[in-house]
Amino acid sequence: MLLTRKVRQAFRGQVDARAALLETGRRGWVALRRHYERLANSSLKKETAARLGPEFAGMTAADLLSHFQNRSSPGFFSGFRSAANTIAGLQEEYFPAETRALVESAHYIVSAHRWPLLGYGEIACGEKIEWLRDPVSDVHWPLEYYADLSLVHSDGGDVRVLWELNRLGHLITLARADVLTGNESFAEEFFAQVESWNNQNPAGFGPNWSCAMEVALRAMNLLAAFQSFRSSSNLTDERLRMMLTLFDRHGEYIERHLEFSFIATSNHYLTDVVGLLWLGIGLPELQRGRAWREFGLRELLREMEKQILSDGSDYESSTGYHRYVLELFLYSFILCQANSIEIADKYWQKLRLMIAYLRAYLRPDGRAPLIGDTDSGQVLPITHRRADDHGYLLGIGAVVFDEPKFKIDQRPVEELLWLLGEEGLEAYRRLDTAGIRAASSAGFADAGTYVLRHDDLYLFFNASGAGINGRGSHAHNDALSIEVSACGTSFLSDPGTYVYTSDLAQRHLFRSTGYHSTVEVDGVEQNTTEANLPFRIGNEAQPEILKWETDEARDFIAAEHYGYQRLANGRITHRRAITFDKRGRYWLIEDTLTGSGAHEFKFIFHFASELEIKNGEGRFVAARDGRTGASLIIASLDLIEQATLERRWYAPDYGARVPTEAACFALRAEAPLLVRWVLLPICLKESEDKRLELIAQLTDRAIGNRQSAI
Repeated sequence: MLLTRKVRQAFRGQVDARAALLETGRRGWVALRRHYERLANSSLKKETAARLGPEFAGMTAADLLSHFQNRSSPGFFSGFRSAANTIAGLQEEYFPAETRALVESAHYIVSAHRWPLLGYGEIACGEKIEWLRDPVSDVHWPLEYYADLSLVHSDGGDVRVLWELNRLGHLITLARADVLTGNESFAEEFFAQVESWNNQNPAGFGPNWSCAMEVALRAMNLLAAFQSFRSSSNLTDERLRMMLTLFDRHGEYIERHLEFSFIATSNHYLTDVVGLLWLGIGLPELQRGRAWREFGLRELLREMEKQILSDGSDYESSTGYHRYVLELFLYSFILCQANSIEIADKYWQKLRLMIAYLRAYLRPDGRAPLIGDTDSGQVLPITHRRADDHGYLLGIGAVVFDEPKFKIDQRPVEELLWLLGEEGLEAYRRLDTAGIRAASSAGFADAGTYVLRHDDLYLFFNASGAGINGRGSHAHNDALSIEVSACGTSFLSDPGTYVYTSDLAQRHLFRSTGYHSTVEVDGVEQNTTEANLPFRIGNEAQPEILKWETDEARDFIAAEHYGYQRLANGRITHRRAITFDKRGRYWLIEDTLTGSGAHEFKFIFHFASELEIKNGEGRFVAARDGRTGASLIIASLDLIEQATLERRWYAPDYGARVPTEAACFALRAEAPLLVRWVLLPICLKESEDKRLELIAQLTDRAIGNRQSAI
């Protein structure tokens, strides 16, 4: 029975027979390789020198050190090149407040081993950094053979937190501060921390070698920081030997442990190949450098064809991972361009579509809806960005594609300076946004996401599937859910993710149907989940778009899902249709639940945080933003039942959560059932009495005509 379940989990989704056969063979080879690795585990801990290419293997230590301290190629991102003396002046000119904060943060890293970590704020790691200790839970991880470790702990330990610590992204802060100040204490701290990390993490042992993706991200961050510190007097021939050995060991490990599957690949495998590409470009002195570069580029482009849908969206049904994957492609393309590595135009155009998709889903306040999973992960974290902060990538894309439509802010972002240098800032300044229209309503059929927007009104409609061809690792039970923003305020929001493995109950709660603004039937999840499997979700809902129309006066979207077809007491199909009246400035939602039998229906509206929620008489619920005075009225045109306000949470970042509420209209009724809603925003400039009159008119109209217009 257990074997059958494992087979079903492994080959779930849309898998053809050939892929299943190849994958079976691959997994057998991986098991065999691990068997021999275990037998040779003592030899894995032995220090081996970096494998240098023929031109460099015979160099003396002094000559090799001189080569690295003075080389002018390969190219790298402008801000991290040791010769980029103008960066400091430009950073201070364009970002004075951020510059002071950056240097202060670097001093804290040196003096107190303290820096920001995910959504937990600044964390102090102690006088001696313990790289195998989760600094949030204080759980220590064992130094065992990587494949024998269980990554799900019942003691509160979170491997995602440990991995973030060991991605060494904070070393980018030290590198940037070094470029700005020339303070050698930052260089000394960099090399001391890398030596400490190297001594505590023998290759192949412990959680920091248990995932090739983490190895790749660590290698990329180390490579970027090393570009700044390689001209430092603190780099000795012994430290150079240590760095080269560490880079070679990382590349070798990634190459041997690629997270490839014949069934489906994800952001993990993509990160693996990007890590090899960056190592191959940045370290041609290594024997395997050229092979890594060629393999990494080939697989990077192949994965773009596979993982990025024709509308520009990532196929994992997650805006958080769309940001992450976009960083991987965008930064890699820039790095290739800096080294005259040609990439065919069709891939550049797909990259452009990815940026356009991000532009379309941003709210009017510039923040992103947190659809599906987000673990707050960043590639090359030049600055610490919150999970819903995606807009900085538009500034980079605006310059890369010379596209004024992507310039949503007149002020550039720091990443632009450090990736593209002075030329990037100047190109951004020259982009003329005069005559550029604000973002309008847009539909993305492949992603299953639709944005109904006009002026300061925004509704995000989610009809995305489980992702990865039905294999579902980062999707939530959010079919036909909505996010709503109006008058500069986010009113209805996705809850985010919170945590992965440290609390499985919370993990499932945040991705549950009941935590999203949709309809729950009989307390059942839209897609099946299993309590002990944090990265598995079924594919029962399979949302389908029925109709999409948009013009200057009106938007209309209709879709349905089939997640409740498996109910024993009468199969239910949930169809949701939304009409956006742009001139009347309101949304009309029609929820139709077809099928048979009596069911418990719950209509859920999950509010954003920091709102005043009031239950009106009967069918009304009002959410008010005390800072702006704006409100959103949610009114049922059909129900007489009063909503109950239930406690919920919102996770703005991985590991952080703030309390909020959801308005839940619950009733037991026979199917089929039709329930209609008006979502009416009220800005300060609008008369509340006149807006409420509109609800009364719509209610009268609904009572007079009980037939759905779907």
